[in-house]
Amino acid sequence: MLNLSYGALTKLEITRTLRNRKFMFFSVIYPAGLFLVIAGPQDNTTIQGTGGLTLGAFYMVAMASFGALTAVLMGNSERIAKEREKGWVRQLRLTALPGRGYVLSKIASAAVVSLPSIIIVFLLASAIKHIHLEVWQWLALTGVIWAGSLCFAALGVAIGYLATGDAVRPITMIIYFGLSILGGLWLPTTTYPQWLQDITVWLPTHAYAGLGQAIELGGAPHAKDVAIIVGYFVVFSAGAAWLYRKDTRKA
Repeated sequence: MLNLSYGALTKLEITRTLRNRKFMFFSVIYPAGLFLVIAGPQDNTTIQGTGGLTLGAFYMVAMASFGALTAVLMGNSERIAKEREKGWVRQLRLTALPGRGYVLSKIASAAVVSLPSIIIVFLLASAIKHIHLEVWQWLALTGVIWAGSLCFAALGVAIGYLATGDAVRPITMIIYFGLSILGGLWLPTTTYPQWLQDITVWLPTHAYAGLGQAIELGGAPHAKDVAIIVGYFVVFSAGAAWLYRKDTRKA
């Protein structure tokens, strides 16, 4: 049995990720560009029903969350599905690396990319939209958005083991844009019909954005949002683990 450590595989995954220019563009530059296009021309008026959030502050958290979501969901699902199809995952099973090491290396490499996407949006919001927060708020925002992305990293792993190489992209895109739009990462959910708002409050992306919005308003994340994110993380992780074991048995 070949010897391959978790650290070595993680380093390899990070290197491969950083060399993928297309993925880096969509994960890091794309959310920052969207922030400039959507929030740049608008004034910092207060959004009704948000507790006092301005448009600039709303889109800062929304696009930072969207960038992290892009990195961990899009990257994990497509790479895992294609590596399964090419036999790379089967080859890794012949090494001493435990199955969880492969999954953790994927999450770690995605997290490395998601962090700069968050920071770039924050820098643009501060420089262009003049968003001023306390030091603890900037640190807390970075921490909760980065940590909250693990929920979607687990979803990406599950999709990667569920879908084939040909089907993974359309499936991921539907989930990706559906969760982003309905969860309020592109538009404030307060503009949606009431029946749709009653649904969106239970989506993981709505709770994800809510974590950062609460900090922007000077408070702590709401217990309901934290519980929803943790609950989805448990479900997605359990699904990913079950699909991984199922894939192992087939191999």
